[in-house]
Amino acid sequence: MQTILVCDDDKEIVEAIQIYLEQEGYEVLTAYDGMQALQQIRQNHIDLLVIDVMMPRLDGIHATMKIREESKVPVIIISAKSEDADKILGLNIGADDYVTKPFNPLELVARVKSQLRRYDMMSAQVPSGGITYRLGGLEMDDDRKQVYMDGRLIKMTPLEYNILLLMMKHPGKVFSSRQIYESIWNENGYAAENTVAVHIRHIREKIEINPKEPRYLKVVWGVGYKLENQ
Repeated sequence: MQTILVCDDDKEIVEAIQIYLEQEGYEVLTAYDGMQALQQIRQNHIDLLVIDVMMPRLDGIHATMKIREESKVPVIIISAKSEDADKILGLNIGADDYVTKPFNPLELVARVKSQLRRYDMMSAQVPSGGITYRLGGLEMDDDRKQVYMDGRLIKMTPLEYNILLLMMKHPGKVFSSRQIYESIWNENGYAAENTVAVHIRHIREKIEINPKEPRYLKVVWGVGYKLENQ
């Protein structure tokens, strides 16, 4: 039986979600603020978290950020805020899905099932062993030449893979376009900015939730590029 943690400071909402999830055969644990959610996740095996944004003590955004430091458990954020910026923020800090209040409980159950299926598929895909580099949710299996983002296999060209691997081996280090070009193409990197920029853009589109506000692959203006998890 899979276990769902439901966290909201509105007890009636928690009870309603709990009823629908239990009818589908899930075990449901409850919490009423972000601190309680953290405690539950540390003390129990949780298969998925449903968490509200606006709560006392520790809100859903900051709770999700802390959870992501410790766990890859799927997270669905629920909130009365419907603006795109709030949704993007929730996804950028590690949430897997976002539901706006008021919501249909049946829709929430469907999203829970979808995320659990996705997580099960991701777990089956991620290989074990070999030389693996990790940075947050980004993983590179260099034996198989495969890239995973939050467990999802990412298809990359050989050039994209090698650029990302170069930076993955040196997280936080700033590489100039010329350094990247000379390392990957093994040619003089004079005037290589445009060529490298195109490949960087393609990598971002594949690994970032929002390529315009990257979490991992960032520009250091006037200097080059770096890979970090912030």
